[in-house]
Amino acid sequence: MAEALVSVVLQQLASITLEQIEEEVNLVFGVDQEVQNLILHLQAVQGLLQDAEERQVKEANVKNWLYNLKDVSYQINDVLDEWNTAILKHHMEKQEKEGENNDLVLAKRNKVRFSIPSFLGNILIYFGQIGDRIIMRHDIAKRIKEINERLTWIAILRNNYNFQSTVRGTEQVERSKTTSFVDVSTIIGREEEKKEIIRTLKSESGDQLVIPIVGMGGLGKTAFAQSVYSDQNVTTHFEKRIWVCVSDPFEEIKIAKAIIEVLNEGNPPINSNESEFETLLKNISKNIGGKKFLLVLDDVWNPTESNWKPLKQALKNGDKNSRILVTTRKNNVANMMGETNDHMINLNKLSDQDCLELFRRIAFFDKEKDESKLFDEDIKNKIAKKVDGLPLAAKTLASLMRYKKTKNEWVAVLESKMWELEEVEQQVFQSLLLSYYDLTPDVRRCLLFCAVFPKDYEFDRNELIECWMSQEYLSMKGNREKERMIGQQYFDNLVMRSFFQDFVKDRVDDDIIGCKMHDIVHDFVQFLTKNECFIMEVAESCKEKNILVDNKVRHLNIMSTCDDSFPVSIYNCKGLRTLVISSWELPPIPSDSFSKLKSLRTLKLGKNSIKEVPESIGGLIHLRYLDLSRNKELYKLPDFVGNLFNLETLRLKWCRGLRELPVSIRKLVNLKHLYILGCYDLKVPKEIGRLRNLQILDCFYLKDGDEDDEGIFKLGDLGNLEQLQGSLYIHNLKSAKDGSEAKNAELVNKKNLLDLALHFGHSAEANLKNEEILNGFQVHTNLESLAIRNYNSTNLCPSWMMSCHNLRRLEFYEVPFCGVLAPLGKLPSLEYLEINGMVSVKKVGVEFLGITGETPQTLIKSFPKLKTLKFETIEQWEEWEGVEEEDSKITIMPSLLYLEIRFCDKLKALPNFLWKTPLRELSFSYCSILAHGFETRCGMEWAKASQVQNIKINGKFVKKD
Repeated sequence: MAEALVSVVLQQLASITLEQIEEEVNLVFGVDQEVQNLILHLQAVQGLLQDAEERQVKEANVKNWLYNLKDVSYQINDVLDEWNTAILKHHMEKQEKEGENNDLVLAKRNKVRFSIPSFLGNILIYFGQIGDRIIMRHDIAKRIKEINERLTWIAILRNNYNFQSTVRGTEQVERSKTTSFVDVSTIIGREEEKKEIIRTLKSESGDQLVIPIVGMGGLGKTAFAQSVYSDQNVTTHFEKRIWVCVSDPFEEIKIAKAIIEVLNEGNPPINSNESEFETLLKNISKNIGGKKFLLVLDDVWNPTESNWKPLKQALKNGDKNSRILVTTRKNNVANMMGETNDHMINLNKLSDQDCLELFRRIAFFDKEKDESKLFDEDIKNKIAKKVDGLPLAAKTLASLMRYKKTKNEWVAVLESKMWELEEVEQQVFQSLLLSYYDLTPDVRRCLLFCAVFPKDYEFDRNELIECWMSQEYLSMKGNREKERMIGQQYFDNLVMRSFFQDFVKDRVDDDIIGCKMHDIVHDFVQFLTKNECFIMEVAESCKEKNILVDNKVRHLNIMSTCDDSFPVSIYNCKGLRTLVISSWELPPIPSDSFSKLKSLRTLKLGKNSIKEVPESIGGLIHLRYLDLSRNKELYKLPDFVGNLFNLETLRLKWCRGLRELPVSIRKLVNLKHLYILGCYDLKVPKEIGRLRNLQILDCFYLKDGDEDDEGIFKLGDLGNLEQLQGSLYIHNLKSAKDGSEAKNAELVNKKNLLDLALHFGHSAEANLKNEEILNGFQVHTNLESLAIRNYNSTNLCPSWMMSCHNLRRLEFYEVPFCGVLAPLGKLPSLEYLEINGMVSVKKVGVEFLGITGETPQTLIKSFPKLKTLKFETIEQWEEWEGVEEEDSKITIMPSLLYLEIRFCDKLKALPNFLWKTPLRELSFSYCSILAHGFETRCGMEWAKASQVQNIKINGKFVKKD
């Protein structure tokens, strides 16, 4: 971490030259020489830091030396950031006083908005022009001198440790394609255990069994349980399947809520709070009444009989042949929860042969070279010895080796001194350390940042990248425009190195957008960040009420607090850069809280029931990331939020009570990401249009009656946000004035806007203005995903839609007045199509396929890349027309894998062309006529579908034997 931090600070300081500060040198007490000394000292230690980082694991003195170096580097970073902010603030105040028009303000601001490495040449010029800034200038000079004195001593002390110099080459992280990632879905070496556990799950014992899966860390208990959970023999046997991550501590209320949320199909429990455990238990008992369910409680550590038995009793209301799987490292947990050892599964270490097979699949995945050159018997024996039967160790080591191209590189890894470290607490840490030190320094610190989040935390890729941005982890080259792209490269790199697991894929391009961290990997990053990253959990008894937080902490997560007080001990952390408060029941935050935490870059206060933003937040001049999401009682943001000149990310998602944003938001000239999804009543001020750096605006709610309010941001004002990218959801389009507003939004110029959702709002009758507005939009041909909702006109094919040659996903919801489908088969890149709520459609004809009535002269492909097709709630639909058999020049849906039809009760038959597709799964729900032939497994439809692997009726697979 120190290596990357020193590189950033050096780049900041490198912009200071004697020529740039000569004019003011006499007024700043020789700051030119002080700056040069800072550069020299940092350069002197830079090449030694790789050796120092590796040695700190076993040498406490080296670790302490590194801490002092990082501490002084943070101080330099703070000083430079304060100086830059002062210049920016002065410039903005000057422009506001002069009353210049918006364009001139923004143009001038863009000249000042530069990366830190380019700003110091202008510092003294600006402060020299203003007499009342001299005090600040001298204060900065004094602090630089004090920092230099400390750094001088640190640089001298390096000689005590005989560090070896390491010169790094130019390293560049390649962004790997998701398809090249090895996700070993087949569990290697656990076939017999899997057969045994599935037999137990399906047995008709008449008793509700608890089946513990027990084994040491790194053995793959969770992966094994996931394999069982998703096996088709299991999915067809149980009516309900529920997966809950438990971890430490065992919180029965949290577990109960998670169970209810799954039973309610993703909706949280209604009318309950954490003090109403009995209400939650009754809710569980009611929802599972008489149903055969499978519940997995993953990673259980420390339950007591008093907090497990009430849950277990509520679960007994399900069918007697329901099952509960528990994964744990502890035999005493298995004994207490299961009450018997009869069905316990003890996972042992894998055999050398199985470990080597797992290693081989990952290390040589997608490689054309002859693996025998690297994978000879000697290498195999060394690998088997190192991983010692632990799947996680094998996976981590293989993820490292796949980037080594010669046998010498492999041997160097296997003979590394890292394997001899006695200080490493767990065996699998050794392979993790090797992989960790093989990362570039900047990727390492991105990984270590994850230590501030608890075990089983569900990382959202974009949120994590924005947090990395706020810590300035992604701007090493001074190129702020490419930070998100760099962040995605780093994230993918950590995925490829097996530091993340349990992936969530993007619905459009199948990229990994969410993940978790294995609990041992989490232990590992906490091991490396001890004292710097801290998770505070206060016991219910409040005995730890006054728990002290080490003043070395840089990243803090408060998971729980006492009901009556805020943990004031965090004020000792003067250098704190990240504060995450995860407690649902947060005591009132003192108004001056953040005045004592001035170095904060990242502040997450989501889900805390905050009613008012503390005024002291306005003084956090370094703050880049502020998350206030899901504070439903937060009604407004105060004006002083506009003082956060460096703010880049503002998250307000699901602040349902939020009514307005302050006009002062116009001063957030560095704001790149604004999230307001779920803020249905929020009025966005027109000043948002002045934020020309804004890249992400996740949604935009138009309001009825606001068209004449000149102070409100309108649809046409989107045209001012030229940098918009990613996803955009526009709600209540029926309130737009006319089609010209849609045209003025200038979506056609937003080439990086890839995902667009257009919601027109509810209406009881057809509305021709909907069609005018839809036609008014023009989108860039780069668009990859489009959703149209609540569209109340009869024509659903704007002229621009057929030009969307890169469109991969298309969805229509609630289009009640349109009776004919558009010729969507002509879209060349479409992979996913969902049509929902087109209640006027009676027939789906050849026009849907994009095929004219003329005999084709050349080969025609309709829906050439379509993989998934869904129809739902098309209540009048009776006929799905195909093409004549002799039309051999027409190919229809040659890539189709999944077809789902729901609530189409009048549909009589499927077209013959479907049986020529590579269809793998066919699903019907509430389609009585269609379903009949498949349920009885007779008739022409059943015979035609003989090649379909999986057929599902009303949620249950139909057995084909």
